Amino acid sequence: MRSSDLDLLATPGLPALRGDLLLVGVTRPDLATDTCRGGLHRVSPDGGTSHWTHGPRDSAPAISPDGRWVAFLRAGDGTGAEAKPQLHVMPAGGGEPVRLTALPLGVDAPVWAADSTRLAFTARVPEPGRYGTPLEDEDEALEPAAEAPRRITRLDYRVDDLGFRLDRPKRLFVLDVPAALRAAETGERTDPAPLTDDRTDVHDPAWTRDGRHVVVVAERDWGRVETLHSDLYAVPAEGGDPVLAVRTAGTAAMPAVDADGTVWFFGAEFPGVDMAGRNTSLWAAELRLDGAPAEPRRLTEVESVDCAPSAGPPARRGDEVLVVVRHRGAEELRAVPCTAREAALDTLPLLAGERGVVRGFAVDGAAVAAVVATADSTGDVVLLDGQTRTVPRVLTDFSAPLRSAGLRPLEELTTESADGYPVHGWVVVPEGEGPHPVVLAVHGGPFAHYTWAVFDEAQVYASAGYAVVLTNPRGSAGYGQEHGRSIVRRLGTVDAGDVLAMLDAALARPDLDPARVGVMGGSYGGFMTGWLAAHHGERFRAAWSERAVNAWDSFTGSSDIGWEFTDSYVGTDPEEQRRRSPLTYADRIGIPFAVVHSEQDWRCPLEQAQRMFVALRLRGAPAELLLFPGEGHELSRSGRPRHRRQRFDAVLEWWDRHLGGTSSA
Repeated sequence: MRSSDLDLLATPGLPALRGDLLLVGVTRPDLATDTCRGGLHRVSPDGGTSHWTHGPRDSAPAISPDGRWVAFLRAGDGTGAEAKPQLHVMPAGGGEPVRLTALPLGVDAPVWAADSTRLAFTARVPEPGRYGTPLEDEDEALEPAAEAPRRITRLDYRVDDLGFRLDRPKRLFVLDVPAALRAAETGERTDPAPLTDDRTDVHDPAWTRDGRHVVVVAERDWGRVETLHSDLYAVPAEGGDPVLAVRTAGTAAMPAVDADGTVWFFGAEFPGVDMAGRNTSLWAAELRLDGAPAEPRRLTEVESVDCAPSAGPPARRGDEVLVVVRHRGAEELRAVPCTAREAALDTLPLLAGERGVVRGFAVDGAAVAAVVATADSTGDVVLLDGQTRTVPRVLTDFSAPLRSAGLRPLEELTTESADGYPVHGWVVVPEGEGPHPVVLAVHGGPFAHYTWAVFDEAQVYASAGYAVVLTNPRGSAGYGQEHGRSIVRRLGTVDAGDVLAMLDAALARPDLDPARVGVMGGSYGGFMTGWLAAHHGERFRAAWSERAVNAWDSFTGSSDIGWEFTDSYVGTDPEEQRRRSPLTYADRIGIPFAVVHSEQDWRCPLEQAQRMFVALRLRGAPAELLLFPGEGHELSRSGRPRHRRQRFDAVLEWWDRHLGGTSSA
């Protein structure tokens, strides 16, 4: 895979399944238009796909319970509300979609009520005069620079890749679909009024089966003060005050409500802001609407089971609840008995995703459709027809063009750290006998993980002649909560040892060159890059540090999460923050060092890069600063396609200069 092959990265989203109608949205970066394009595909139960919609950016299909309608999101190529994802509906038998919303900042994925006549969704609602909207009683929208000043009284006032949040809270909406369709026919469409106020964001709407309430996730005490804790609230679908329905042990995400009033949801348990390295469990509770919130029951063991809410809400199938679990670089679809209490991972049947990543799934009766990414696919739709433990049938091949362009195999490695702790990872080796130059890559998080799925960065670098070493050191997700929390207040200790142990295991191969090794990473991986360059610089020829945490003292006051993340991982002692900051050891860095950052990064703000670059240059180190305009923390994953390609080309040019290779964009 070359940097010019970004267009071939077809990524399916969460599927929708009802009877023989199986839909999935597929997105691709488009270098020509510098946008991501995507449409809905219909997947045949016998295999094969056909285009279901042809919009420029269609996603999030939802099939009504009666099977008559498909709701989805479409974003256009215009400006303003036209360019934002808006709610559309079309007949399940085919036909022209009808747009039902025109909210200025777009809407989130829709959820059908059981009666198939109403849709619930959330959307950010801006204050008048902000984000391209006019002031009250005026027609012209204000330019951003002409907006009124923001009065900020909270620590949680902004979020990376979004921006300021308190002046555009996420609110709940319910739309009467038949009425909206009639209004659209006459050109009288009006957007519904929000059902929740502006005191807190709400997320993840789920209908009660009687259709009288919508359950949402909101900050504890309805956002009264800054908190990492969240609870479940029931909002009357016809309007009215929200009711605290479930008080959690920490957080809530992705609720799903059964006919008997049981609500299933994901959540992590922790005190205060001590959220670092906490596994996400499956919970159940009785949905209470009387103002006396229910006590939830944990179904999965906190140590061994780490659920992945990004794959969609828990789904009931018979006497089981299906969830996706992170496990040793995989994200697996597992079945949890409805009556379980603290069930360990090895007791939960594996349905799909072994040595793969289940990106999303949908359940209809006994049938399950899932999107699974593997070492040679960015995601394909598979089908499990019943409750028997059979091998899923693969129905699509969205990554065939990518494989034709060339993918290198992902080779698993295991070793031990200096203290005897087991370390797990992979190496991606170029074609040819070698010995090949080596790039040690460190992931972000740190409570994240490299996976078995196609990783575009490793493939691009391997195609250019570099062996890429990947590992999930202590602090990573998917290896148990103790593994994830082992670096709390210990950053740069056992995690650094694990990373170096995996590098040594890879360098034992005769086709890798131990004299030509570089290190790179982003976010926490950028932190580790700076740390290793300062403490083990003799191991590397050069370093590429991207969107890094370099100084915890200023991170506390400048990052969107700094007010709580620093305390959780490092602590509040200024001297300890200094000891755990790569910037403190900048005078030890003598190898060529690339400082790479995005100008709009609010997770690891630009000052983190500036301080490191200046410190290195003042000390005579061969440092360079590369800045990407208009991008945030997610540049390498979801930035503008042309910037993503330019970043790849810059990385390859850097390694060609300092390691030598055979790169060609």
